[in-house]
Formats: sequence, C-alpha cells, structure tokens
Amino acid sequence: MRIPDTRGPLTSALFTVLAQAPGAAGTELDRLYRLAARQVAGTGDIIGDEDIQLALFCLYELHYSGLDSVSDNWEWEPALIRVRQLVEEPFEAALRAAAHQAAGDFELPDRGAITSDEVADVLFGLAAMDTGPSLSRYVARKASLEQLREFLVHKSVYQLKEADPHTWAIPRLSGRPKAALVEIQADEYGGGRPERMHSALFARTMRGLGLDDRYGAYVDAVPAVSLATVNLMSLCGLNRRLRGAITGHLAIYEMTSSQPNRFYGNGFRRHGFGAEVTHYFDEHVEADAVHEQIAGRDLAGGLVEAEPHLLADVLFGASAVMALDSRLSTHLMSSWEAGASSLRTAVAAAA
Repeated sequence: MRIPDTRGPLTSALFTVLAQAPGAAGTELDRLYRLAARQVAGTGDIIGDEDIQLALFCLYELHYSGLDSVSDNWEWEPALIRVRQLVEEPFEAALRAAAHQAAGDFELPDRGAITSDEVADVLFGLAAMDTGPSLSRYVARKASLEQLREFLVHKSVYQLKEADPHTWAIPRLSGRPKAALVEIQADEYGGGRPERMHSALFARTMRGLGLDDRYGAYVDAVPAVSLATVNLMSLCGLNRRLRGAITGHLAIYEMTSSQPNRFYGNGFRRHGFGAEVTHYFDEHVEADAVHEQIAGRDLAGGLVEAEPHLLADVLFGASAVMALDSRLSTHLMSSWEAGASSLRTAVAAAA
C-alpha cells in the first residue's frame, strides 16, 4: 500500500521514521515515542482521532502487505513495536468502554457450565440487542448513486483484504474451533480459486461503480472511525491474548451479515446494477447464513468449551464490533441526511 497523506504530527513523525532504515532512525524513534505518549494522553476520543488511527493503521499494515518503499525490517523493530503498544493500550481501553456500553446490562452466563450451544445463544441474543441505525435499510431504500460509491469506499479499507485479520487466529486455536475457523476462511478465500475470493468479488463491485480497486487507494478519503473498525480486527488478531475477542468478532460478524447484505444488494439493484456488481453481496447472503452457525457454535462455542475463561473476551470482541459499526453507520447516515459527504476528501472515478 502506498503511504497515505499525514493527518497530524504523529503520522508525520511516523512516516519520517519509516523512510529510513531501522538502524538509522534512533533519534527520530525516540521523538516518535514521546510524541505518541503526549498525543494519546491528550486526545479526548482516541477512536475518532484522525492522526492516531491512521498511525495505528499504518503500523499494523507492516504486518500485512507492507507499505510502499518501507523496509520489511521495520515489522518487528522493537522500538516501533513499543510505539504501537503505547497506542494500543488506550485504544483497547476505549474499545472495552464502547463494548460495555453496547452490551448494556447483558449478563454473562455461568462460565463453569456453559456449552457451545449456549455460547451461540448468548451471541444471537447479543446480536438481537443491536439498536443502532440500519445502514443496510438506508442503502436499500434511499441511498443515491454517489452515496453507494461512498459506502464502497468506506468498506474497501477492510474488504479488499477481507478475512486476513481473522486468519491470524488459526495458529492460536486447536481442535474444533480451529477446524471451524479454517472452514469459514476457506470460503472467504474462494475455496482455492482466486477469482472467487471475497476480496476479489468486492473489487469487481468497486470497478462496476468506477472506483479504484487497488488496496488502500482510498485510505486518505475515509475518516478515523472507518480506520478504527479495521484497527480493532488487527489489534485482536495480532495479539494472542485476545484470541477470544477476534473469535467473537468473527462470530457476530457472520451472525449479523446475511440480511444486511440482502439489503445492500437490493440497493445496488435499485440503481440498475446487475450480478456483476451485486455478486459480492448476494454471495454473503447465502454463505453467511451457513457461517453463522459454524461461527457461533463450533468456533466461538468450541473455544469457550475448551477455554471457559475466554468467554468475556469473546463477548468483548462481539460487542466492540457492534459499537464501532453503529458509530460508523451513524456517521454515514447523518452526513447523507444532511446533504453532505461522509468522506474526508472527494473521490474521483478511476482512470
């Protein structure tokens, strides 16, 4: 991914560091750490902080496809990991607070007696508590063509590398939950056929609306909350201690995906688009109806049966994605209903 534009002093300092070789950036690394410490201490909303979320997104990107012209040796540079951890701690705290608010008075069952079926029931019950704005219904009934394009731009930050953050959990699981995760991920990656990978289907949808389908092409256009939804997945996927959270994240994602994708597909059909554009959404209507049972019972349920102490983190991951999705949906819909763009910068049609 190309290095995006800076959004403040933290990203400016980070990109200055990354432009150098790891062994030649000692002074700049010290400055970056001090700057990060001041900025996370001074922000009133780390989830909505443009500079912090972009910096964290780019730090995580070093563990995925990397950044253009940045040495791969930065990936595990201890001083840079130290900066990332400095940002992660308050970000996780904010996510846990948002997750707690989203779950409300939801009560955990007896951890010593819960079965995999009961875990699934808990997650289905949590999903039913979601009272956030329905972005999918808005897309189906009201969204203009330009708003559909904006919707795809927001989703592209994650969907063009769909499944990768959850895949980090595979070596951290064993037995039944591991097999369940591999089964789900195999579908996400197209069953071995690259043209059927869900990220490839999403790229085709983008091209159908004249958008650039290169990964990271629109990072500059999306606000902090869009980046935060991806950073949540990377946080949970890259930290073994949060394997319960990434499992809960995927489970609730699959449990709440089928019907919204039906509405999304209908929104594009309303504007005259055919299967070339809607295939991505139509595929998820069917696939996620199957995946929700595997994810709830075999993946999340199987993990909690094997490691009962992870139940709270499973519910944290599930509640956190609900909280961030609600916040992002509110941003999009309030912008559109006010006649404004939901993006930071205008998006031109791809060449």
